[in-house]
Amino acid sequence: MPNSDSQVALVTGASSGIGAAAAKTLAARGYGVVVHYNSNATGARQTVDAIEKDGGKAWLVRADLSRGGVARDLVTEVLRLTHRIDVLVNNAGSLVARKAFLELTDDFWQQVLNVNLNSVFWVTRAAVPQMIARGSGVIINVSSIAARNGGGPGAIPYASAKAALTCFTKGLARELISYGIRVNAVNPGVILTPFHETFTTPERMQAMVSMIPQARAGAAEEISGVIAFLASDAASHIVGESIEINGGMLME
Repeated sequence: MPNSDSQVALVTGASSGIGAAAAKTLAARGYGVVVHYNSNATGARQTVDAIEKDGGKAWLVRADLSRGGVARDLVTEVLRLTHRIDVLVNNAGSLVARKAFLELTDDFWQQVLNVNLNSVFWVTRAAVPQMIARGSGVIINVSSIAARNGGGPGAIPYASAKAALTCFTKGLARELISYGIRVNAVNPGVILTPFHETFTTPERMQAMVSMIPQARAGAAEEISGVIAFLASDAASHIVGESIEINGGMLME
């Protein structure tokens, strides 16, 4: 098991929901954790405070990862603070807004792809060289059940970005494993986070939960536990997988 002086995890979008849970869970497993946020400074500080209260080590960084070039500066700052990134959790993302297909503009389409897909490419591209130099690393991309079923109403750009992220995960895994870097993804289903509080009506939420064989929505900690597993040596032979976590809503 790592300790906070030896291994570091960078979790993007860690101010709430799955990202915050992942940061806390990884810290509890002994990683020093870099908590990234964009706009929710209060939530990010709460994540750091919770980690430190439990005796963990955390750093706070801000960056708008939807803008090209910013990811490089973020990784440079993280390496200045911690000197290494052993685990990269690409969690930052957003539906942005629900829009019907005929309402989509070029700018909105590009915005959603930047937030959910290009940001992962930019951060990963910046972080991978130091993993290659060390001969080890773990990358975990947070995708979505939307990548498999096209998403709910008004979510075509988001679902398309997440589907591309699944493909990106597989291609990256194939290319980087020879350097000792494992790449995998998690595909959460309906999870009780601020995401649905923002973008899903109570009626729509109830309808989605009714489709889950387990008869309940998931918790962020049920995703973060799988993320921590994928980061661990217990998952050392898992490469290029996208793990579905949805209470049976989608089975294969």
